[in-house]
Amino acid sequence: MRVKERAEHFTIANDIRELGIYPYFRPIESDQDTEVIIEGKKVLMMGSNNYLGLTNHPEVKEAAIEAVNRYGTGCAGSRFLNGTLRIHLQLEEELAEFTGKEAALLYSTGFQVNQGVISALVGRDGAVIIDRTDHASIIDGCRMSYGRTCKFEHNDMRALERVLSGLKDMNGLIVIDGVFSMEGDIANLPEIERLASEYDCDVMVDDAHSIGVLGPGGRGTSAHFGLEDRIQLIMGTFSKSLASIGGFVAGDAVLIDYLKHHSRALIFSASPPPASVASARAALRIMQREPERIDRLWDNTRHLWDGLKSINVDIGRSQTPIVPVHIGDDLNTFRVCHRLQDEGVFVNPVVSPAVSSDSALIRLSIMSTHTFDQIDRAVETLDKVLDECGVEREPARN
Repeated sequence: MRVKERAEHFTIANDIRELGIYPYFRPIESDQDTEVIIEGKKVLMMGSNNYLGLTNHPEVKEAAIEAVNRYGTGCAGSRFLNGTLRIHLQLEEELAEFTGKEAALLYSTGFQVNQGVISALVGRDGAVIIDRTDHASIIDGCRMSYGRTCKFEHNDMRALERVLSGLKDMNGLIVIDGVFSMEGDIANLPEIERLASEYDCDVMVDDAHSIGVLGPGGRGTSAHFGLEDRIQLIMGTFSKSLASIGGFVAGDAVLIDYLKHHSRALIFSASPPPASVASARAALRIMQREPERIDRLWDNTRHLWDGLKSINVDIGRSQTPIVPVHIGDDLNTFRVCHRLQDEGVFVNPVVSPAVSSDSALIRLSIMSTHTFDQIDRAVETLDKVLDECGVEREPARN
């Protein structure tokens, strides 16, 4: 089949467009704040990963402007060759200190971190062990490695132990989301670390949705559980709490040096641009200087949980500012998403194959800069739309 023929066989997106409920690539005409402008209309943003509300912070924007004025708009090469700037090294030092590790390494995206680290570290004599609901970047990193990939059921420690017990003499690397991006629950890291130690495996934690959210000072899942010294690798992204784009991995200096010389996603990708690096540095400073932002984030999260429970919405396993609302089938999820935007509330749909075909959901996420009034308005609107769309409800489990 030719590539155009393959594309012509894909008709689902057009089918949804014809129904008038296509929910993707919605153009936002303003900054990423608690309210955004879409098609000239003000909409309450309940679908952003801007957890600490820093993307529009004056200090962050000024840092980006200053970096462009000093370094230009791009680096014109990879970190490996001509694309390393002084601010790259400064941010790496700051992130190593922040995570309690010896060294850190920047990548151009968080996706590339997982691709580049896993594919570089897991060889033919190794195995990478992942939770079935780990992020797509982790899965793709596994596919690009030469090792064996083993999956265990979501947060099921008995299943993890069965996998580990079958590895025999293979070198194992467990890669786990600290906070799962759809369910909003937290990995059972203490038990994962215990099993990893028992079976002589290493652990890498994806803290994309944990930095700025979990642990003292927002330092992530390992800090949340007091396990910084027991986890070999911590990765994070800048596109959420750190108000930018890019990613990093932190660990022992010898591991980071190995990645510098073996990670293809680093060596053969253009370097993170100056504005992005400077923005992330500024956001990191603000997060450390203003821990009350994290406190407000959790106050808002609990307020949303309480509001959803009051209208008999089951939020599943959520333990974080990521809050799923289960709808059921894909088509009705699109309808709910569309109607919510009509009513002035932006949310994200999650449908198959990201979840099973009968477990589609909408995903809400909270910022520290939301007000209680905004959260209440979102809950009231959701209550109305769920009734309109015939979504069955049951008392929340949490």
